[in-house]
Formats: sequence, structure tokens, C-alpha cells
Amino acid sequence: MDALRSSEWYAGDDRNAYIHRAWMRRGVPSSAFEGRPQIAIANTGSDLVPCNSHLAEVAQSVKNGVYEAGGIPLELPITAPGETQVRPTAMLWRNLAAMSAEEMFRANPIDGVVLLGGCDKTIPALLMAAASVDLPAVVLPGGPMLTGHFRNEALGCGTDVWRLSEEVRAGTLSEADFLRSESSMIRSKGHCNTMGTASTMALVSEALGVIVPGVAGTPAPDARLLEAAHHTGRLAVDLVAQDRRPSTFLTKANFHNAIVALAAIGGSTNAVVHLLAIAGRLGIELTIDDFDRIGAEVPLLVNLQPAGHYLMDDLYRAGGFLAVLREVRDLLDPTALTITGRPLVDHLDEARIWDPDVITPRDAPLQPSAGISVLRGTLAPGGAIIKPAAASPHLLKHRGRAVVFDSVEDLRERLDDPELDIDEDSVMVLRGCGPQGYPGMPEVSNMPLPRKLLERGIRDIVRICDGRMSGTAYGTVVLHVTPESAAGGPLSLVRTGDWITLDVRARRLDLEVPPEELAARVPNEATVAGYARPRRGWERLYVDHVLQADRGADLDFLVGGSGSQVARESH
Repeated sequence: MDALRSSEWYAGDDRNAYIHRAWMRRGVPSSAFEGRPQIAIANTGSDLVPCNSHLAEVAQSVKNGVYEAGGIPLELPITAPGETQVRPTAMLWRNLAAMSAEEMFRANPIDGVVLLGGCDKTIPALLMAAASVDLPAVVLPGGPMLTGHFRNEALGCGTDVWRLSEEVRAGTLSEADFLRSESSMIRSKGHCNTMGTASTMALVSEALGVIVPGVAGTPAPDARLLEAAHHTGRLAVDLVAQDRRPSTFLTKANFHNAIVALAAIGGSTNAVVHLLAIAGRLGIELTIDDFDRIGAEVPLLVNLQPAGHYLMDDLYRAGGFLAVLREVRDLLDPTALTITGRPLVDHLDEARIWDPDVITPRDAPLQPSAGISVLRGTLAPGGAIIKPAAASPHLLKHRGRAVVFDSVEDLRERLDDPELDIDEDSVMVLRGCGPQGYPGMPEVSNMPLPRKLLERGIRDIVRICDGRMSGTAYGTVVLHVTPESAAGGPLSLVRTGDWITLDVRARRLDLEVPPEELAARVPNEATVAGYARPRRGWERLYVDHVLQADRGADLDFLVGGSGSQVARESH
């Protein structure tokens, strides 16, 4: 092993080395600075990020493993956007977390890093940072919560919030009963137990190769998570010895496998923007079309909410993620390596399905084709996406009259107006929700339906938006419309009454307005008034530099990496 990066701080007998060591001694023996890898444990745990609030316990097991393997563990708190709490949207803060983590990894005397995340944006942010710095790094996900129950009914965190709240508005569930379910929704520590973004990004990251195979999906309260944490800590020390950095094993083949996995599990559409951003940091050419090309014919094998019935602890007991991957082994790229130094496919031999209701075998899939579809047309020249697995089949080819909302506030104000001219054939359009316009792409694309439709028993119509949709959500929702309305996309020019055609099989999304008429239109004043115009701080920097959804909504000056070179001396 070459000289450790941390030796740039600690080696030698001069004044500066003395200062660096002295401040870190605090009871640590001098041998701590003599050729022992310094392993940062990047911890996104926080009481304000409830999904990650247990990561201090997980970090302790990582520390034990690091120390046992001869390294020195150093916990490094990382800014963490909590999906459920931060405003205006956690997506605004993903890039800030990634930038902050990147700078701290590069600025500190560390040789490798263990990335502790769980909540939706934390694993993507950590991976973006690690890719840019390119230090040896391994992800350890915090795991999903256990299933909660209310009146003998399993509750899917997120998914059942949407479902139950709509039943209240439909008049089929009392508000009192709805509120009684609140304390049952979150049963234990951990992130959402549905196949939402948190679960999706943990599993997809394992398919990507940056998590020890077999770890993703381990429930947060399960003792086996702490066992895996100990092993991951030991592995981190070995990664430094082997100089196994992200750039040494992550290739396009790894992203191929991640996309296959995304389709097979019926994962969140949010994975598209996150994988695009991570690939951009690595300099790997990945486009939204790759998601359609690779995932289109991948079968849906995981029967989990929101596309199915069960929840994450069911998936774990049924055989886990490796059992899913074994069923689609022929679709995986066998050349893609993992953090272990071995190909992903080499870890699948012993995987088995123990409950075929939860993980369906390849010859009896829930759906034969479950990949995310990429749409283009006059309404989305840069592309838009839809998740057919979560949509209503009868709406995947549809022509309807637009009902336009200029902002989220406009939607909320007019949604239940009895005079709103809308029916089951209409197409709801919401704009001003893209990376620039909101800012940060809120999860509002799965718009609630008007009360008068709910009361008639209607539970889905076509909805179109330049924002995102929660991974826990469902419905026939076209999202990530690019260019967004705030960037001058055609979405800004749609008027109520315009006809819109959706044809998923043909991969088309078209606004039936003659080009000359569209060219003569200007956005509504209400549309423009709703766009974000921050004057200072992070929001200003974000709006000025954020890329569109088809490029991962990263900041333009953060694409690529800057390496792990040691900066000039601080004293």
C-alpha cells in the first residue's frame, strides 16, 4: 500500500504535523497515526431526519469493525435533508448535502469513507460526493421500518397516507378514523417500508455495486443490520489497502444493472434523477433513454406497495433482493464489479425465493414489462417519464382535454371547486414545479383528484407535471417534463381546453396545438408569478445553476469530479 493520504497531515516531526496529531490525540495512542487508515463514517443521522435517527447506533457497529481491522474510525456528521420535513422540498437540498459532503471528504485527513444513509436524498447525495472525491467508499443503508397495522390492516408508509387521505375526501373514511391511524403508520425506526425512494435507492445502490451484496433491505430494527455494519467497517479498511475507489470499478455496466434492478423491483421514478446525477459525477454517459432501452422488457417481480401488496420486511423474509436479482440474472451485465472486487452475478448463486407471493418467479411475473418509459413529443421535447407499473392500464393510451393549474397553490385553491370543469377523461396539468421553478422539484406530480370525481368512485386520471412523484405514490402520472415550464418549455403555454394525447406504447406525449399558434402564445401571468426568484443564499445559487431533470438536476459546476488531492497546509 502506498503512503496513506492522511500521512500528509500526520507524518513527520515538524510543527504542523505536531499540531494535527495533538488535536486528535485526546486519549488516542500515537500508533493511531502510524500507517493506520483513517476511515470517516459519513453519518446523515439526525432527529430532524426521522428515517435516519437510528444511525448513531449503526455507526458504532461500523466503528467497531473499522477498529478491529486496524483502522481508525472517525464519525463525520453530514447535512441531511429529511424528506418529510424540509421545505420547500428535499430535492433542493440534495445538491447542497452532496457539495458539503464532497468538500468535507476532501478537506479532512481521511483515507476512506463509509456512507450511512437511508432517507430518500441521503444515499444519492453521499454517492454524488464520493464519486466526485473518488476516495475508497462503501454505502451502508439504514434499512426500512417494520410494518405497522391499523385494525388488522398492514399500513404502507407513504402509500397508505395518499390512499387514506383520498378516502376521507371521497367520504368513505371518517377524518377521526384517518387520524387514529397516524400513530400506527410508523411502527419502528427506519425509512419507508414501501418500495418508495428510500427502499429503491438502497436496493438500486446494491445493484450498482456500492453496497455489500445482501445487505440492502435489511430492516432497521434487525440485529443483522448491526452485523452488516461491523463487516462494512472492516471492508472499508480493506478498500483503502486495495485502493478500490469508485472510479476503479464503476462503469456503464454497473448502471445497466441498476436499471434492470429498478424495473424488477418496481422502484421509484426518483431513481432516474439520482442515477443520472451519480453517473454525471463519474463522467459516465448515462441518459434517460438508457432507462427505457434497458428496463423496458424487464419483468416486475416484487409484489410491494405501491405497485403491489406487501412491504419491505416481507421482501426481506421472502428471500431478499439477491433472490430478485437471481431471477433476472440473464439480463444483468456479468462484467460489473461490486465493492467486494467480485462481479455482482457471483453473489447470486445461493439466493432463493422463500415466498413466491412476495417475490414472483421469472416465469410468473406480476407484469411482463415494468421498466420506466420515456416519452417525447410536442409537450416534452426533452423527455418525460412515466411508471407504467403504477399506472392504470386503460389510461396508458389516452386523449383528453387539459385542465391547467399554474402552481401548487392554484391547484389547492381550485381543486374542489364544484364549478371546476373536469371529468374522468380530462388531463390534469400542473406546472412551475421543476428544478428552477419551485425550486427543487417537489413531489406533487401525483395530484389529488377533485372531490367530485372521488365521490363518483374515480381514483385515477391522467396527470402531467414538471415536478416529481413520491416513490410511495401511484397513478397514471407523467412527470419530469423537460424542459420545465420555468425554463421555457411548452408546458408553460398549455391552456385549459387544449387537447393532449398520451401514448405510452408509442412513447409519445403531444399537445394538439398548431406550432404557429403555440409560437404566438406567452405564459400566463399567474404561471410566471409562481416561479421561484430567490435573491440570496443557496436557493439563488441553485436556481442559477441547476440542470434539468434529464441531466439529474445536478448543478452545472458540480458535474464531474475534483479528486482527493490534498490542499495547501492550513498553518
